[in-house]
Amino acid sequence: MAFKVFVDGQEGTTGLRLLDYLSGRDDVELLRIDEAKRKDSAERARFLNAADVAFLCLPDAASREAVTLVDNPNTCIIDASTAFRTDDSWTYGLPELAPGQRDKIRASKRIANPGCHATAFILLVRPLVDAGLLPPDYPLSAFSLTGYSGGGKKMIADYESNTLPKLASPRPYGMTQGHKHLPEMRVQSRIAEAPVFSPIVANFLKGLAVTVPLHAKHLAPGATAEAIQAAYAKHYAGEQFIRVMPVEDAGNLDEGFFDVQACNDTNRADLFVFGNGERLTLVARLDNLGKGAAGAAVQCMNIHLGTDEAKSLNTGL
Repeated sequence: MAFKVFVDGQEGTTGLRLLDYLSGRDDVELLRIDEAKRKDSAERARFLNAADVAFLCLPDAASREAVTLVDNPNTCIIDASTAFRTDDSWTYGLPELAPGQRDKIRASKRIANPGCHATAFILLVRPLVDAGLLPPDYPLSAFSLTGYSGGGKKMIADYESNTLPKLASPRPYGMTQGHKHLPEMRVQSRIAEAPVFSPIVANFLKGLAVTVPLHAKHLAPGATAEAIQAAYAKHYAGEQFIRVMPVEDAGNLDEGFFDVQACNDTNRADLFVFGNGERLTLVARLDNLGKGAAGAAVQCMNIHLGTDEAKSLNTGL
């Protein structure tokens, strides 16, 4: 018997990518709402309650409204907005977060899909906090270089029109330190304060790399590049979607440059440790539409339904 799946917000970037992942599956029956009724609350409620899994690809307020329309206790909601990512009554949808997280996703009917920047940041920081290598009160900073697809349909159209000269160069944003991913970055990494965060969008479609700089002298004793890499290797042992790269491997760089797009079209995240005895640079790379959005949501769905976790996903290995 096929699982019934509904995507509320199927016309957005994440919604369309979800449909790409799911449309060819023989174990999924996609429920399609009539285009003319996609904003009709009663019709949306009918589809939401008929689904085994309902993906919400909506703005925060619309996601909160959609949740109120669900009265079927068997409907699992996987929400792609920021509305519930720090809500204790929801399960954070990052299976690799910590031991037992998959069990929570499997049992939960309310799963908050992580943000793209947040996923990369948390994958870098949480294992080091848990291992005692990074003090929770360390004053962290981070920057993220990302493709323009993360900005949605309007930004994609702007970049692909090729008529705006300002789009030729990278564009920092979130300058007032109010980025919507900051709360989950703090809570799910178990750090005392949100990082000083500087996201940058550039003229390529997809791909994302978050960089976290560290001063070695402010870390726990023995927190060398090799020790950090070993902590990652231990934390992510057996994870098919996380690749921990060796320290000082020439293949980590392309003639000295870092390739932000090397995880594109996969659900993989690559983790790197660069630097020296004084200063370290941690980098996580992923596809912002894959492990950073729709791919992560499908991974959570697979876990929740008890199917192959990698079904319809590309490990990139």
